[in-house]
Amino acid sequence: MPNSTPAATDPRADIRRFLHPRGVAVVGASDDTAKFGGRVMHYLLKHGYAGRIAPVNPRRAEIMGLPVYTEIREAPRPIDLALLAVPPAALADAIEGCAAVGVGCCIVMTTGFAELGEKGRREQERLVALARAGGMRLFGPNCMGLINPHAKLAMTSSLVLDVDEVARGRIGLVSQSGALMVSMFSRAHDAGIGFSACVSLGNQADLEICDLLEYMIADPATGAICLYVEGFVDGPRFLALAEACRAAGKPLLMLKAGRSDAGARAAQSHTASLAGSYTVLEAACRELGVLLIDDPDGLVEAADAILRWPTPGCDGIGLVSPSGGGAAIGFDRLADRGLHPAVLSSATRAALAESMLEAGADNPIDLGARREPDSLSAAAAATAALAADPAVGVLFPVMTTTPAYAATTEAIGRAALESGKPTVVVVTPGAAADGPRGALRDLGVPYYDRLDDGLRVIEALIAHGRQHRAPRFDPPQRPAPPHPGTAIPEGRLTEPQAKILLAAHGIPVTEEQLADSPESAVVAAGSIGYPVALKAVCRGLAHKSDVGAVKLDLDDADAVRAAWGAIQAAIADALPDADLEGCLVQEMRAERIELLVGARHDPTFGPVVVVGAGGTLVELHGDVEVALAPVSIAAARAMLARLSIRPLLEGWRGDAGADLDAAAVVIERLSWLAHDLGERLIGLEINPLMVGSPGSGAVAVDARGTFTDTSR
Repeated sequence: MPNSTPAATDPRADIRRFLHPRGVAVVGASDDTAKFGGRVMHYLLKHGYAGRIAPVNPRRAEIMGLPVYTEIREAPRPIDLALLAVPPAALADAIEGCAAVGVGCCIVMTTGFAELGEKGRREQERLVALARAGGMRLFGPNCMGLINPHAKLAMTSSLVLDVDEVARGRIGLVSQSGALMVSMFSRAHDAGIGFSACVSLGNQADLEICDLLEYMIADPATGAICLYVEGFVDGPRFLALAEACRAAGKPLLMLKAGRSDAGARAAQSHTASLAGSYTVLEAACRELGVLLIDDPDGLVEAADAILRWPTPGCDGIGLVSPSGGGAAIGFDRLADRGLHPAVLSSATRAALAESMLEAGADNPIDLGARREPDSLSAAAAATAALAADPAVGVLFPVMTTTPAYAATTEAIGRAALESGKPTVVVVTPGAAADGPRGALRDLGVPYYDRLDDGLRVIEALIAHGRQHRAPRFDPPQRPAPPHPGTAIPEGRLTEPQAKILLAAHGIPVTEEQLADSPESAVVAAGSIGYPVALKAVCRGLAHKSDVGAVKLDLDDADAVRAAWGAIQAAIADALPDADLEGCLVQEMRAERIELLVGARHDPTFGPVVVVGAGGTLVELHGDVEVALAPVSIAAARAMLARLSIRPLLEGWRGDAGADLDAAAVVIERLSWLAHDLGERLIGLEINPLMVGSPGSGAVAVDARGTFTDTSR
């Protein structure tokens, strides 16, 4: 159900109140740490929460040295946050009781609601209604609570809180999955990474991701924000907050479940969230500077690295290793991920040659090929020279075993720190490398035990640097208004109807006439001029060429008549019940470059525009780019530049290339059409858009569209 924040209060102030509560209650508190209510009580006391703690249990007088209240109404106020550790049958009464005494928010850990189907959804909506009737908010249901190290607050039952101290840090973590949240917390704790807050939201029945994101953007203790998302309650709000996050200079990183069809189904069964289109999400994140990460631990590790190191000034990666094999494998893995080794300057190679043999005086550096006997000074000098090269944006030491292992690792780590360059150290052995790991910890240099983990962090650092350096496009400016009187019928449009709509919005279309008989087609062909194309107009036919309903290069009247008969036969054979409304007689176009330009309305993020290699093989090639609509002409040009066919568009082996300016104008105008149509648009596609040589323009040769009537 949609989120609805009470209008009388600032949502950010509310969230701050819940994460920094003056008093908390545990409804269902227990002495037994094997039970949820017992573990929550234990962690509140163990980690030193300084506010009032009110245990609620009708069958106890004292728990862990604290007086117990029979019901929430007896507890001293204020209580800003209550955790409900009660059976499902007691949940509604507990929520009503908390709302009645002015509790600010309840954490509902209980499962079995919307994630299980319609009956559970109705019960979940009833709980939210009970809370809102009393002006109270809910985390969950189906969540694991929250952790705020800065307030020494641990309102969760997870066993990962069995640690001596909850480390404070600058990473804010918001997760729909409670189990993933505490797993990420545990791995981060072991790596010495702290948080400003960790919040589990579960089904987002009331408080949702955007509520917490908005708070963390304003929170001075939070420097970077990590999200684990299964589905968005309010896609447009997320887009606006992602832009606000970028404006505030706070990196936003996200792990999104549902990238595959199977993942989308799992996400829906887990928290009843609609996964949405991952391709559209990727486009939105690229536009708004959100870093997409594909691994839970990598999400937090990448955020820590971005906060820890300066932003890379370039994409080049400099690799140093005690082993030639380690260096070679490291370079291979960089190439696998599309990452680029730095090309060193002659000055850097000369500096390296002072301590390295010729074979090792380049990137990657194999420290086994050193000139001098002192391995420590060679390692430090080589690392310093590599880091000093302007083409190196990130240092990548791959530490295999070597004599004086800990000291060599320390020398490399110290040189990297002194350089100020972002450094991603991978320590490949097992327990044999405990000494080097300790040396890096003492220096404050993070390390990773697997190449995959280190490479994921490098990808994030490089992507963050690119976003930091990327030019910002000016906001899209609305083109000339469409011609009046272009009503759009509901359902699937025929090609002539789609082209009338396109032409009304300033998109060039082919010269053509609709014919209702072979003889009228001959007359139309004479008017247009031979050669012509003849195309079936049939509302139920999506791909005309697949069934032989398109005939090209017709040179005379007899060819037109013969083509009409062939198309009639093809339609009758392929779609016996279809209604052939006539045939479109169309001028032939000879441009060599074919593009697909389309638009649709994404249910989560709204209107989007698509551009890619066109023609009959578009599905096979899959060479497409997506952007949120509307787009500016400059943004449209950038979409074209990201296509794999870019060399053809720009001119391949002496060819003139394509009129990219004309293509960009079509993309811009179609994007505004999608923006203006809103939810009426199901899909609109030009395929092909024939693009001529520079200066000769672009024209829509074929088009189709499907629309719905949202007024009913």
